[in-house]
Amino acid sequence: MRRSLSILVAALLLLVLGPGSVLRAADKSPALRPRPFALTEADRSHWAFRPVRAPAVPPGVPAIDHLLQIRLRERGLAPNPPATPREQVRRAHLDLWGLPPTPEAVAEFERHPTEAAWGALIDRLLESPHYGERWGRHWLDLVRYAESNGYERDGPKPHAWRYRDYVIDSFNADKPYDRFLREQIAGDEWAEGALRSDPTLAPEWRACLIATGFHRLHVWDDEPDDTAAAEFDDLDDILNTTGTAFLGLTIGCARCHDHKFDPISQADYYSMLGFFRNIDGYGRQHTGGGGRGTGKITRPLATDTEWSRWQAERQARLAGLRQRVDRAIDPGAKTAAEAEWKRAESEPPPFGVALAVAENGPAPRPTRILLRGDVRTPGAEVAPAFPAIFGRAAPPVPGRPTNAASTGRRRQLAEWIGDRHNPLTARVMANRIWQHHFGTGLVPTPDDFGVTGLPPSHPELLDHLASELVAHGWSLKALHRRIMTSRAYRMSSHADSARARRIDEDNRLLWRQNLRRLEAEAIRDSVLAISGRLNPARGGPSVFPTLPHEVHTTQDSAGKGWQDSPREEQDRRSVYLVVKRALRVPLLECFDGTTGTVPTGQRPSTTVAPQALMLLNDPWMQDQAGAFADRVAREAGPDREAQVTRAFLLALQRPPSASERRAAQRLLDDAKFPAGPEPGTAPGRKALIRLCRGLLNVNEVLCSE
Repeated sequence: MRRSLSILVAALLLLVLGPGSVLRAADKSPALRPRPFALTEADRSHWAFRPVRAPAVPPGVPAIDHLLQIRLRERGLAPNPPATPREQVRRAHLDLWGLPPTPEAVAEFERHPTEAAWGALIDRLLESPHYGERWGRHWLDLVRYAESNGYERDGPKPHAWRYRDYVIDSFNADKPYDRFLREQIAGDEWAEGALRSDPTLAPEWRACLIATGFHRLHVWDDEPDDTAAAEFDDLDDILNTTGTAFLGLTIGCARCHDHKFDPISQADYYSMLGFFRNIDGYGRQHTGGGGRGTGKITRPLATDTEWSRWQAERQARLAGLRQRVDRAIDPGAKTAAEAEWKRAESEPPPFGVALAVAENGPAPRPTRILLRGDVRTPGAEVAPAFPAIFGRAAPPVPGRPTNAASTGRRRQLAEWIGDRHNPLTARVMANRIWQHHFGTGLVPTPDDFGVTGLPPSHPELLDHLASELVAHGWSLKALHRRIMTSRAYRMSSHADSARARRIDEDNRLLWRQNLRRLEAEAIRDSVLAISGRLNPARGGPSVFPTLPHEVHTTQDSAGKGWQDSPREEQDRRSVYLVVKRALRVPLLECFDGTTGTVPTGQRPSTTVAPQALMLLNDPWMQDQAGAFADRVAREAGPDREAQVTRAFLLALQRPPSASERRAAQRLLDDAKFPAGPEPGTAPGRKALIRLCRGLLNVNEVLCSE
C-alpha cells in the first residue's frame, strides 16, 4: 500500500512539474529491483546515500545566492528584484510566526529597510515564543500527532499534550536537532544512564521522558481481529514514521517483501524493527478478538526515588486511615473516616504524568522475519542492524545491568541517525527548512529521498545547507537566518518575466519567490490576530473549541469527553486545539489540515468551493468579523474614512488604493446599513462588519507573498 502511494505521489508531482521542469532528464519511472535482493553499484551511487560534500564557494560570496545563480546563468535567466519592504516583513512574520505583522512593524521597516534592520527583525522573530508554536506545528505533522487513537471509538491518548509542548519548547530553545531526535527515539534510555551518575539531571530527564511520547502517537485499534498482528502493526507505524521523519525513506515498504525500488531488503526492515521490538505494547495481547486494555503507556514524571518515597508515604497514610475506619464505633464518624480514606486512595501523585514509552526490561525479545509480513509465519531470527546500504556494521548488543529498564538498543539507533556522518539526516531536515521558506523543497518529495522520490534541483545547495546545519551545532535557528538573509528568500514573487515563465514555468530554478497559501492553522491564527482576539497563553492541556451540532453528530461526541472550553481559551493559537482524529475542526479540515494518521511532510494545498463558503458563512468567521469591526471602530473612532484606512492596515498592513477606498466608502454609506443604535458602538456597525468580513476573505490575508 505504501509503495503504491509513493509511486502515485511521485507520478502526480511529475505531472504538476510539467514540461518546463528542469528535472525533465530525471523524470523516468523507477525500475523494479532484480531478484534475489543484492546491493549494486547503482544503489551505492544514488545521490542520497553518498556522503554530504560541502561545495566550494568563493570567499566572501553568499553561498546560497551563488549556487542558485550558477543554474540561472546556465539557462540565461536572472533572479527577480527584491520584494517590497512590506512584502518582506509579511513574509518573514508569516513564515516564522504564522501571524501577520502589525502595521507599525511594517512601517518601521519601510522607513529603514537596511540589512542591519532585516537581520534584527529576523532575530526578534526567532526569539519569540510564536516561533516554536509555528514550527512545532510543522514537526507535529511529521510525527502524525493526535490526542486520540482513531477508529470508531477514537479513545483519548492521555497527556499527549505534554509532547506537543515539548516540541514547541524545543524549537524555541533552539535545541540542537541531533539531540532533539535522540530524545524522541531514546530519551528514556539516555536519561536512565545519566540519572545513575548525576541525580541533579531530573528536570532534563523529565523532558526526555516526555519526548518518547513520539512512540505512542500512532493510530491504535482497541478491538483488533488479531492482537498479535496488531502489535506488529503498531511497531510498523513507529518504524515507518522514524524512517519518514528523520531519514526521508519509505522503510515500511519492505515489511512483506524486499523493497521494490530502494536498496532496503526485508531483512533490513526486521533488523531495524529489532531496535523497537522490546517496547511495551500500547495494547495488551490476548487470543481471539474483542476489546483489549492498554499497556504501560504513561509514566510519572518522577525519578525512581521520588516515586518510591511517595508510594511509601501514601501507603502509610492509607494504612492509618484504614485503622481509623476499623476502630470507629459511631456510625457518623465511621462514614466520615471512610470518605477520607476514599479521597486519599484516589488522590493523584504530586507530579505530572506523561504519555511515554516503556520497555520490558534489559533482556531483548527476539525478532524474526515474518514471511509475507504474516505474524503466523515467522522465519529466521535477525539481530538489530542498520540497512546494509549504509555500510555500517551491526552494533553489538550493549551490556545492561540486570535492573535496567530497557535494552539500550533504541539509543544505538538514535546515535546512528543523529551521527554527523549519516548521509540522510541533515539533508532531510535542511530540505524541510527550505521547503517551508520557499513552498517546495530542493528535493520536491521531502518524505522520500529514495528512488521513487524526485532528485534535488540543486544538489550542491542541499549539501551546503546540510553541512551548515551540522557545522553550526545542528542549530535550526542558524539555518533560518542563513536562508532568510539570502537574496533568493527576499525576491519578489511576481511572475512578470515572460521569458522566465517560458523556460521555467514551475520555478524549479528559483528565479522568483513562490506565492504560497497559508496552512489551515496559520489562517485561523491570522484571523484571530487581525480581529484582536488572539489569546497569547502558552502550553497546558488542549482547548476544546465549540463545534456545530451537525459535526458532533458524526461521532456522537457532544458531552462525551468533549466539553467546550471558555471563550477566551478558544481564542488561543490553533496548535493548542485538541486534535481528535475522528472529529476535526471544520475550518482546519476545509483548508487541508492533517488527519494525524500518517506522517505528512508536505500538505496539499487545494482550492475548492467550500473554502470560500466557510470563510464567508462559518459562525466562527462571522464572530471574528464582528470583533474585527469593533476593533476598527475602537481604534479609528467614528470617522468612516479613518475606519477604512485602519481596517486595511490591520488586515493587509497597507492603506487601501484609491479604488479600494471608494468601494469601501460606498459599502459603509449604503442605506441598507443604517447607523447602529447600540450604545458604545460606531455608526453603521453592520456595514463595518460586512467590510471587515470581506477583508478577511481576500487573498493577501490567506497568502504569504
